Amino acid sequence: MKIRKLKAGEPLPWTLLLLADPSEKLVQDYCRRGTCYVAEDEEGTIIGEYVLVPTRPDTVELVNVAVEEAHQGKKIGKQLVSHAVATAKKAGYKTIEVGTGNSGASQLMLYQKCGFRITHVDRDFFVRHYEEPIEENGLPCVDMIRLSQDL
Repeated sequence: MKIRKLKAGEPLPWTLLLLADPSEKLVQDYCRRGTCYVAEDEEGTIIGEYVLVPTRPDTVELVNVAVEEAHQGKKIGKQLVSHAVATAKKAGYKTIEVGTGNSGASQLMLYQKCGFRITHVDRDFFVRHYEEPIEENGLPCVDMIRLSQDL
């Protein structure tokens, strides 16, 4: 597997982006402000992605980490998160942040295994920012769990 920065003019991997975030409007906004990275298999097929968005001086946010469903459970998500941390550090950022839904237990565990620590809860984030209710793992996704890591 190879992880690379999406080239200028190359189409965004919409299927993956919308797998992680159902709001096309929000995805368009942060992709415009950030940089998309993709994971490719041996044949060059995109099987995963993430986006890094600068938010404040010395701080970048990791958003929209997604892996094709057929490739989940193979530690690709962990490789993407680790790549994002290394990329942010190499770019000179001092802090990397990430947010995930309260109903995403596997995502929350992944980020913590990769060195992120919970900083706070943004209550009702998904109620305020999404038109349609989101459900994951049989739970309504309403709050965003915010995590960060010093680089």
